[in-house]
Amino acid sequence: MATNLSSLSSVPGVHGRFPGWQRATSAEPTDRIRRLVWKLALATLALMAVGSATRVMNAGLACPDWPLCYGQLVPQSQMNLQVFLEWFHRLDAALIGLSTLWLVALSVWYRRQVPGWLPWASVGALALIGFQGVLGGLTVTQLLRFDIVTAHLGTALLFFSTMLVIGTCLLRCTPTGTVGRLPWLGLGATVLVYGQCLLGGLVGSRWAAHQCFGLGELCQVMNSHLIGILPATVSVLALTQAVWRTPALSYPLRQLGNLASMLLAFQLVMGIATFRLHLQVEPLTVIHHTLGAALVGTLVCFTTLALREQRAANAITPDGPIPQP
Repeated sequence: MATNLSSLSSVPGVHGRFPGWQRATSAEPTDRIRRLVWKLALATLALMAVGSATRVMNAGLACPDWPLCYGQLVPQSQMNLQVFLEWFHRLDAALIGLSTLWLVALSVWYRRQVPGWLPWASVGALALIGFQGVLGGLTVTQLLRFDIVTAHLGTALLFFSTMLVIGTCLLRCTPTGTVGRLPWLGLGATVLVYGQCLLGGLVGSRWAAHQCFGLGELCQVMNSHLIGILPATVSVLALTQAVWRTPALSYPLRQLGNLASMLLAFQLVMGIATFRLHLQVEPLTVIHHTLGAALVGTLVCFTTLALREQRAANAITPDGPIPQP
């Protein structure tokens, strides 16, 4: 018979080893910080969608200077759709940066009432935001150099994933002890889909698809993204199949597994439509990019929860796991 892991909260020492798991920490500050983290994650996903729209609308240099736009906070006389996209992209990024600074302040202020790792994780997230800001400035001053643009996307995905890891670790969970190899399947799928998103960003930053279709150039860059579809798709399908075949899996993990399969299906449909239409329908391209980021986020949440369950199952007592009867 499987061990009932809901008894974790009664095991001496488990709170210290797993802060946030049936927490002994104060709920009010932790819940407040968790809500802020989820808002930051959603804002970052929106920021990446706006950034994608800015690129496909060829608005990356609509504001020729940085950090202001035409030397103003709000360029009213120059405002058009392209300028608005670039200006709003910067505004959203600035708000996320200020909110992350507030996250650090709250985590340090309530450091005795929240999990011990939280202030450090918040500072790490703030460092990513600082690096992202530098890349954002270089994107403009270096005239959309493709390697900087791709790194800009990769860092945004890392910050997005960091927020999701923090938020997921602050959730209350009831482990079932049935995850098996799901954490490693989730981790592998996350890495492959993240890499595929970077390849997609490289294709976009070099305008490789347009050049391949129009001039027969940079086709190898576009083909690398097309080839990358196979391992990323197989990894997500392997994960979702394992989820469906795992009995007594916790409800959040099962729902996240189902969501990953749905996002994958929509992503493939959007990718095929985008390719067949030669990237001529901008909203399809933006949706394609945003779904990719959402799939990465779903896999990050799944992997984090699965790892938490696995660690809890292996540390029911300070001396090691309870022998299975």
